[in-house]
Amino acid sequence: MTPIRVLVVDDSVVVRRLVTDALSRDPGIEVVGFAANGRLALAKVAQLVPDLVTMDIEMPEMNGIEAVRAIRRDGYKMPIIMFSTLTERGAAATLDALVAGAQDYVTKPANVGSVQESLAQVAHNLLPKIKALVAARPAPHPTVRTSAATAPPRARLVTRPEPTPHPVRAIVIGSSTGGPEALSKLVAGLVRPPSVPVLVVQHMPPVFTRQLAARLDRIGPARVVEAEHGTELVPGTIYIAPGDQHLEVRRHGAVVRTALTSGPPVNYCRPSVDVLFGSAVGAFGPEVVGVVLTGMGSDGRTGCQSLVDAGGTVVVQDEQTSVVWGMPGAVATAGLAHRIVPLGEVASTIERLMASASGPVLARGGVA
Repeated sequence: MTPIRVLVVDDSVVVRRLVTDALSRDPGIEVVGFAANGRLALAKVAQLVPDLVTMDIEMPEMNGIEAVRAIRRDGYKMPIIMFSTLTERGAAATLDALVAGAQDYVTKPANVGSVQESLAQVAHNLLPKIKALVAARPAPHPTVRTSAATAPPRARLVTRPEPTPHPVRAIVIGSSTGGPEALSKLVAGLVRPPSVPVLVVQHMPPVFTRQLAARLDRIGPARVVEAEHGTELVPGTIYIAPGDQHLEVRRHGAVVRTALTSGPPVNYCRPSVDVLFGSAVGAFGPEVVGVVLTGMGSDGRTGCQSLVDAGGTVVVQDEQTSVVWGMPGAVATAGLAHRIVPLGEVASTIERLMASASGPVLARGGVA
């Protein structure tokens, strides 16, 4: 098997060596080059055409965001993973890079002085993302095309018959790799504020989820906030699960409120899509629409099973528009999806489901 060819871009010699050593421990990955800034990275991309690039953000001459834009302008499609710091500034810059065309990010080790711990952290966070993104990658350059005749066949997916129309009282959404950009397109695609509360789990660290909520709040008609504990759900508001905390919804008589918990990770994730979806079923029964967007792994499949068993509706993003078709693919191949739609149609699909539902939707106070 041909190893995955990686270009490492970082102005720190220590970080370049750390990343290289961590990746070189996997026989399926080969570091084919280095660059100390974005300008040098452009030359290396043209020379080497790697399968994937790891990119620092703050570098001299040309920073990582500018380099991502330039790589995409030149037509290269290989995945780019940003190397970010766990700070407000680092989170904001990482989201800028994702908008510019990067697919994912990892946070830098907090203590590069502890070599073995740092190597383990880099390997744990970076290796699965590299393998998932390269497995899902398109052609590495615009002049290279994959023949449809040589593409591996995929079993035809069958969607479930849709449940009998009923009120929709909440929308729950799960996403991971590629999720920030997918959520941006979804929120921007809404015509009006949703007539029900919307709750989102995006796999991100704490500082990043706060920045994500602030960005989404500026681009669409809905109010977007990072969820807080004990908040009463109201229509027209999108609640983003804080990083490192599970987001649940709990009914208190006629009122439904958020609950943040620090329980064990589920599917190695906290927040977990399964936790949110399961709690939504407990609070609203079948009157929930679950949406699973692009992401690595299978978080959300169990939650969708609970939703389907209760009589709710499940929508997943299609493979062609997903950065990684792990999470939506796990739901679809399990036969749990009522609709499989391109990202550009997710917002309108949600709005049609809310409009076509018979009966009233959630009013303030949690009662119709």
